[in-house]
Amino acid sequence: MSLQRLKARAFENPEVKAEYDQLAPEFALTNTLISMRQKAGLTQDEIAKRMGTQKSNISRLERGSSNPSWKTLQNYAHACGFELSVNVQNIC
Repeated sequence: MSLQRLKARAFENPEVKAEYDQLAPEFALTNTLISMRQKAGLTQDEIAKRMGTQKSNISRLERGSSNPSWKTLQNYAHACGFELSVNVQNIC
């Protein structure tokens, strides 16, 4: 079974779909981080060296399995040659 079909099947359960939707901002952040690094043509190891950290920390950051500070996110963006900003939207 393909990942797409598995995902579609899981989303038939409203509780699974609701939990997934709640994680959308986190998925968007990790996708943005990976996209920045790829656009910069850099490896995780190269980003780590630019940030003065370990490759394993970059891997955790890109997997979304850490809770990075704003400063860490800024440093990551700068290491990739990007500027980071916040966009606030009213959800009501």
